[in-house]
Amino acid sequence: MLPLILILEGLGLGFLLYLICAIGIKNGAIGMVHLYDPKVQKRVVELGLTTAEAIKKRSMLFKGVCVPSYIAYVLICTYLVNGARGFLPSFWQMFIILSIMNLIDRFLIDDYWVGHTKAWIIPGTEDLRPYISTKDKRQKWITGTVGMAVIAAILSGIMCLILQ
Repeated sequence: MLPLILILEGLGLGFLLYLICAIGIKNGAIGMVHLYDPKVQKRVVELGLTTAEAIKKRSMLFKGVCVPSYIAYVLICTYLVNGARGFLPSFWQMFIILSIMNLIDRFLIDDYWVGHTKAWIIPGTEDLRPYISTKDKRQKWITGTVGMAVIAAILSGIMCLILQ
């Protein structure tokens, strides 16, 4: 039963990521330009579509909302819903939930939504597409996978100290 719950929790976290992105681009992809390559950011500033300060502000807001939300979600699922205790059970549960979100981010958001729909196109930057290059995708896969393991390990270690 636990593997099914973890899959559902991972899908829930992926849906949370989707919602944040959808809200971010509701008035156009410029709302999430902080996630784009610096060349795209530079171009939108040159075109007068936004300012460097606005991009920095959106980036800080995104990190300030998303990171704590994701951490809270994973901790609630792992400890309150699933009742995990100990480093390894907690680590694996968090790693699975975060990895499912990572897969949703890589395949559904980056590859499909950003790569194959018009929702993320910023007028005047079409020549800079694809917005996520092959090199960037490779880096996102590596850092995403390793990053999820590191985050799960750190959170699990902290919670083991707190719950002693």
